[in-house]
Amino acid sequence: MTAPAAARPRPRAAVLDRETAYRLAATEYDRVLAVLRRLAPADWGRPTDCPGWDVRAMAAHVLGMAGMAASVVEMARQQRLAGKAGGGIDALTDVQVRTHAGLDGPAIVARLEETVPRAVRRRRRMSRLVGRATLPEEQVLGEVREFWRIGFLLDVVLTRDVWMHRVDVCRAVGQELLLTPEHDGVLVADVVAEWAQRHGRPYRLRLTGPAGGEWSSGSGGEELEVDAVEFCRVLSGRGAGPGLLAQQVPF
Repeated sequence: MTAPAAARPRPRAAVLDRETAYRLAATEYDRVLAVLRRLAPADWGRPTDCPGWDVRAMAAHVLGMAGMAASVVEMARQQRLAGKAGGGIDALTDVQVRTHAGLDGPAIVARLEETVPRAVRRRRRMSRLVGRATLPEEQVLGEVREFWRIGFLLDVVLTRDVWMHRVDVCRAVGQELLLTPEHDGVLVADVVAEWAQRHGRPYRLRLTGPAGGEWSSGSGGEELEVDAVEFCRVLSGRGAGPGLLAQQVPF
């Protein structure tokens, strides 16, 4: 008798309500634009925590991802070119960087200013229309392969991506990182909730700084205290941590 095939896990979905998700998205686009507007000419060539990317390349990726979110035509173009290069997120981001290779920093900022409002509107609309559908491509997170609902990508991951790149740029150029409980604290709390669900073990966590807080589940688990931004950097793969800090979360 043939054993039944194991059921595929349910695709990962957003936990944030849509109103909160798009308040965070709009604010985060505004904040990354504010960081980019303050850059000096020499800052655009500084290396970032992403290997092979200077600040200009990172900003080009942010612009490319916003452009993809803002336009069905641009999304199809990027996916077609990324597919020709082998597919996957690395191929897609390479397309975005190469597409805007001829733009200097101020030109990238101008394009991003024009693109952001359309990106927020279309992300919200697409989430409402098809957010419960599943992305066709399996997503890879460390050693885990999983499927996501389209709403998880639109509502959550695309905002985390911009947030983390704002952190990257500020670190690269020595600019002070603006953090508030009302914005960054909400974003970090959502990361913590997903991190806890993914590892499923008891823990006690204290994150310091304006985006921090305290969380716990069960008893007898690891007790962690770390800066909130550093916590997210480690979970994104930008650093390494022992124990439960080895559990990655998508950014």
